[in-house]
Amino acid sequence: MAESDRKRRSTRNSKMVSSPVVTKMQAIMQKEMVREFLAEFMSTYVMMVFGLGSVAHMVLGEKFGSYLSVNLGFGFGVTMGVHMAGNISGAHMNAALTFTNCVLGRMSWKKFPVYILGQFLGSFLASATIYCLFYSAIIQFSGGHLTVTGPTATAGIFATYLPEHMTLWRGFLDEVIVTGILQLCLFAITDKENNPALQGTQALVIGILIVVIGLSLGMNTGYAMNPSRDLPPRFFTFIAGWGIQVFRARDWWWVPVVAPLLGAYLGAIVYLVFIGFSIPRRPQILENSMKYEDRRTPVLPKTMSNPPTTPTPVSVSPANRPSVRTVPPLSDSIHLEHF
Repeated sequence: MAESDRKRRSTRNSKMVSSPVVTKMQAIMQKEMVREFLAEFMSTYVMMVFGLGSVAHMVLGEKFGSYLSVNLGFGFGVTMGVHMAGNISGAHMNAALTFTNCVLGRMSWKKFPVYILGQFLGSFLASATIYCLFYSAIIQFSGGHLTVTGPTATAGIFATYLPEHMTLWRGFLDEVIVTGILQLCLFAITDKENNPALQGTQALVIGILIVVIGLSLGMNTGYAMNPSRDLPPRFFTFIAGWGIQVFRARDWWWVPVVAPLLGAYLGAIVYLVFIGFSIPRRPQILENSMKYEDRRTPVLPKTMSNPPTTPTPVSVSPANRPSVRTVPPLSDSIHLEHF
């Protein structure tokens, strides 16, 4: 009996100790920035696992993957990421898109480091996951030598590298244009005043957009379009055994970081100038004026011009009483549409 009582007291004490801890953890998890950080972390992780895994299949097992499968992997990886975090953080999964939203005033700069940290950590962890899953295949394919260039190079599984037919500045221009097209189309897909994707289909349409960009414009530079997609995996390969060559190869490493920032901003400006400003916007209706107009509107019908002097009483039985249609009152608040 004494031992059972002791166990009960210890269980009760552990509940008393754990309850405040659980409550505090729940309070932290409900904070907006924490939720957005976790959303960007998880959505970027999922996107990168699918994308890098498809590249690993193409590089390590020729009959298991192709360039089309890489585009499908990244495209539908983005779709799954949007489904996972779209209503929490917007599912940027891309530092260039986050930067553009901050520059345009659509998001506070206070959230910028939170989003970037979540994206970078998610991308880094996805690289580590793919490395662990395909470690044996990587070692067998490369003969135990982790190289950046050459016929048995495997660093390209994780980050983009400039091919021989491209110069550095042509690659920079390519990344600017491709990322600009991405941002331009994303604004078109999500602009409710234009012709947006149907409700519930945005994630699929955005994924198809990634596939189309890869199929049509991806050959020159691997269409990084995203510092969060390229820099964390490159840093992972640096510490995982590929060495400093991942940053020295043709001095390419900084281009997928800088060029997408410029490209996304230019793509947003092009959409706003040529499309956004030309769309007629709904007129703004003030709440007070609507209530004032409602007070002036007569509820009852107008009286007759020559009413009878002695009205004839009419008896109406409950069965024959005409039905009265009630008019619902105007809403107390009217949402305003802003451009």
